[in-house]
Amino acid sequence: MSKAKSFLTSSNAFLVYLLVVMIAVVTAINPNFLSAENFLTILRSSAYSGIFAIGFLFVLICGGLDVSFAAVATVGQYIAGTVMIRAPEAPWIFVVIIPPLTGVILASLNAYMIQKLNAPPLIITIAVQNILFGILQFITDGRWLSNFPKWFNEFPLKLVISAENRNGVLYGLSVLTVIWFAVAILGDFILKKTVHGRRLYAMGGNIEAARRAGIDILKYQVFAYGFLGFCSGLAGLVHTMVTQTVAPNTLIGNEFYTIAAVVLGGASIFGGSGSVFGTVMGVVIMAVLSNALTIMRVPAYWHQVFTGAILIASMAVTAAHARRALKKG
Repeated sequence: MSKAKSFLTSSNAFLVYLLVVMIAVVTAINPNFLSAENFLTILRSSAYSGIFAIGFLFVLICGGLDVSFAAVATVGQYIAGTVMIRAPEAPWIFVVIIPPLTGVILASLNAYMIQKLNAPPLIITIAVQNILFGILQFITDGRWLSNFPKWFNEFPLKLVISAENRNGVLYGLSVLTVIWFAVAILGDFILKKTVHGRRLYAMGGNIEAARRAGIDILKYQVFAYGFLGFCSGLAGLVHTMVTQTVAPNTLIGNEFYTIAAVVLGGASIFGGSGSVFGTVMGVVIMAVLSNALTIMRVPAYWHQVFTGAILIASMAVTAAHARRALKKG
């Protein structure tokens, strides 16, 4: 079977078909939906969610689970935001490095605790999530940060490719979207072209077999969780650029949205499978759905209902695939 035919019958192709059908249906209801400007706006607003999802994919592939990434991102946001307010002349590179570095440190500690305590990842990361959010609330007293330096306000407005709409307003491909796609390309390269990626898949497929094969489980768990931490810090930075504020609770709930997008994209919640392309498509589908519901003035609580339904449906498909593979094996 050729690569083209193989793709057309794959789960990734199904995601493309689903996206096309969704766009067609929503456009039939509201013709204003189908425009380059609206689609590019969707990509820009979902950039931070997409970066979260790429990092979460790595942890899921290796058989792990981490729901503390939103809290980790918020810690990085507050540290970087505080630096910008108290030292507005601080070099931009210093500000940009802080959140990803913070994320790598905190997420790597998660991996270390999970391995050394031999504890379920969900329990450890829920505990870490609550500890971090609690400490943030105590230290900040719930205060929001804003009034950042000029360069930080202007950077997210940059367009890599631009055009004018009928009202003469510029729109185009945001630099934030490009950052998301760059992370996706990096993640895809690691998973497909490096020994690190192959070993993450091996661990997720059968961790005991991977251990017997000589794979250093702790090392690669730290790598996967550390990459999620890097992505979490970067996503938090991008989110701050979009909103121009930092608050202790604005990223709460992104855990559920991210898990839904990654699982919708074909990653198994049990580990060992998943792709960057599928994850990107999952994020785009979720973003298009949210945008469509907003345009159609559907109440916000229905957004949560649809997100939950998508997660359940995705889990059902994953379970069906697992049963089919078991029968073939």
